[in-house]
Amino acid sequence: MQTSDKFERIREKIKTFPAGPGVYFMKAAADKVLYVGKAANLRSRVASYFQPGSDVVASRGPKIVEMLNKVETVDYLQTETEVEAILTEARLIKDVHPPYNTVLVDDKTFPYMEITIADEFPGVYITRKPHPDSKLFGPFASAKDLRAVFTELQKIFKFRSCSLDISQSDPKRRFFRPCILYSIKQCTAPCAAKISRGDYKKIISDLVKFLQSKRSTVLRQFKKQMDDASAVFEYEKAAAFRDRIRLIERLDRRGTPEADVQPEVFAAEPAEALEELRVLMRGSRQIRIIEGIDIADISGSEAVGSLVKFIDGRPFKSGYRRFRIKTVHRIDDYAMIAEVVKRRYKYALAGEELWPDLILIDGGIGHLHAAQSALREIISNQSSIINLRLAAIAKRREEIYLKGSSRPLRLPRHSPALKLLQYVRDEAHRFAQHYHHILRTKKMLNEQ
Repeated sequence: MQTSDKFERIREKIKTFPAGPGVYFMKAAADKVLYVGKAANLRSRVASYFQPGSDVVASRGPKIVEMLNKVETVDYLQTETEVEAILTEARLIKDVHPPYNTVLVDDKTFPYMEITIADEFPGVYITRKPHPDSKLFGPFASAKDLRAVFTELQKIFKFRSCSLDISQSDPKRRFFRPCILYSIKQCTAPCAAKISRGDYKKIISDLVKFLQSKRSTVLRQFKKQMDDASAVFEYEKAAAFRDRIRLIERLDRRGTPEADVQPEVFAAEPAEALEELRVLMRGSRQIRIIEGIDIADISGSEAVGSLVKFIDGRPFKSGYRRFRIKTVHRIDDYAMIAEVVKRRYKYALAGEELWPDLILIDGGIGHLHAAQSALREIISNQSSIINLRLAAIAKRREEIYLKGSSRPLRLPRHSPALKLLQYVRDEAHRFAQHYHHILRTKKMLNEQ
């Protein structure tokens, strides 16, 4: 097919795209994803690539022209908001690794607003590496907007943003000299005992409620102050309140920690975690390669399996795999786990890929036994499976089941080994669920 005919066919398809926000896909033959992008208006944005007579080299560069020559079709995934489109684009680029995306391909993450509610005097911070016990808001689509609104929130609530370790029982607090934020009335200075623990907790409680609510009371107050200033011709003051209103409204330009998971944010220190894992597995060999397996199926429809690979405690995205379940036609997680295990490790058995040092299954002891039985089926030499290290981690109580033991292992919640296993498990779960969502919405990505 000539390029002009191909582009005309693509332009006709684009006319069916919605005019709302979402993520779009440039795809080559066999539905291979070449590029992932976001748009506030999908129809307009995607159409801009294929305008007849436009100079794409001048406007977008030779690399995009090269990509467009390979494009056979385009597709989209509609989102409810532009913020959701931004976060979805970033996650898909990290998962799919399209060859023509040059940004968002590294491990950079979106920031959170973190409230350390476990502390006696909780601090409030902007961070890309939050603590697991903190209250989190985000991830935020724009770090710049978050920093600006953070300043306004500190003026309103006067919370602390320092890294001091403050204790109610410390008698020296009353002699401590607070920082300048106390002098300009942007902090209540719990460091210097200028506020009681109870009153400070009330501030933090009000802040949490504010962030979780529609914030209508504060916005109405600012709106009234803006109108009052404008009525007496104090336009600079009115503009300042207008800007505050816009900043507060930008608090909604965020996802949620549950829906927009960034597992890489909560990684443990790799060396410490891997050494603890080696001891737990009672082995002399170091654990370097971990592969995590999970299943996603909703009402038995479009069931898929995922496999994620970690090397030296870090995700190795090129080793991620997706499997559309082919042999199981009912809701049976054990059978699906067995299918993924057989399909994945037949290559290792043939000497085409390395065996991992640890196989981690998302689930309980039944899931672990299913994986172990599947390995026995494909490995004729029974002694070979003895050296394979298998484990499963169950979400409900974060219990760890090891091959050869019927009793679960419970590690302290701050254990580096537990954090690493949770990271692998959560990444496998997210990867499976994400692919499952895409399969159910549109047939867009390549089947493994």
